[in-house]
Amino acid sequence: MSAIDDLPPLREVIRRHALAARKSLGQNFLLDLNLTARIARAAGPLEGATVVEIGPGPGGLTRALLAEGAKRVIAVERDPRAIAALAEIAARYPQRLTIIEGDALAQDLAALIEGARPARIVANLPYNIATALLVGWLSLEPWPPWYDMLVLMFQREVAERIVAAPGSKSYGRLAVLAQWRTEPRILFDVAPQAFVPPPKVTSSLVRFMPRPAPVACARAALEQVTAAAFGQRRKMLRQSLKSLGGDPLALLAETDIEPTARAEDIPVAGFVALANAWVRLRAKPA
Repeated sequence: MSAIDDLPPLREVIRRHALAARKSLGQNFLLDLNLTARIARAAGPLEGATVVEIGPGPGGLTRALLAEGAKRVIAVERDPRAIAALAEIAARYPQRLTIIEGDALAQDLAALIEGARPARIVANLPYNIATALLVGWLSLEPWPPWYDMLVLMFQREVAERIVAAPGSKSYGRLAVLAQWRTEPRILFDVAPQAFVPPPKVTSSLVRFMPRPAPVACARAALEQVTAAAFGQRRKMLRQSLKSLGGDPLALLAETDIEPTARAEDIPVAGFVALANAWVRLRAKPA
């Protein structure tokens, strides 16, 4: 019996289903059910909520989400070995767990939730696709998105990039996108020893609260401007923004940003202003 339900211990589940973690799938399983319960509570309250979980593996976090009261959990799992283990959880929580076998990068999650609200994504993400998944969720249109919260596990280095402030070495394109559309916050760190197998780095749980009304900006333009600026982050903007085409000095003058500034010095609002100015200048007749 576990700390959260009457299902077998996770180590027994892994043994019975031959679920040894695979590096090729970015798998690092959390077996401490006290820790998975803490993660689930960080996404709460869950009563009445629909939760999408990516990469549940043997189902430790899945069980915690259900035990904490989630109305429905939709678990997207690419590894066919885990499906039988998850089916045991579904039997313990009738009609509350839906198992989707497939690649999370290829799923239309909005369609899976069938319009249910509130809805959120909670996951110990496979590290090899974590950033790609996050960028996809931050790029959804229209905005605000269908979810009201993201609670996601990343490598500590990635988490620091997400919440980085201007002027820091970690500040870059990911920070600008994440902080433009959401309010991200690192909740707590998780030591390597909490995972099986233990990764070589510390992990961090990050919560993202979507901003209901971010400053208006074309997302594609913002991505292009930040790509140009941070693509040559050691250079002054008057040089790095040349890759956008046109006159970077005119663009910078439009936003009152010093031509000698570097990408890491510009706050999120500054990049939004640059993106909007770039769109305006491109629309002017030659």
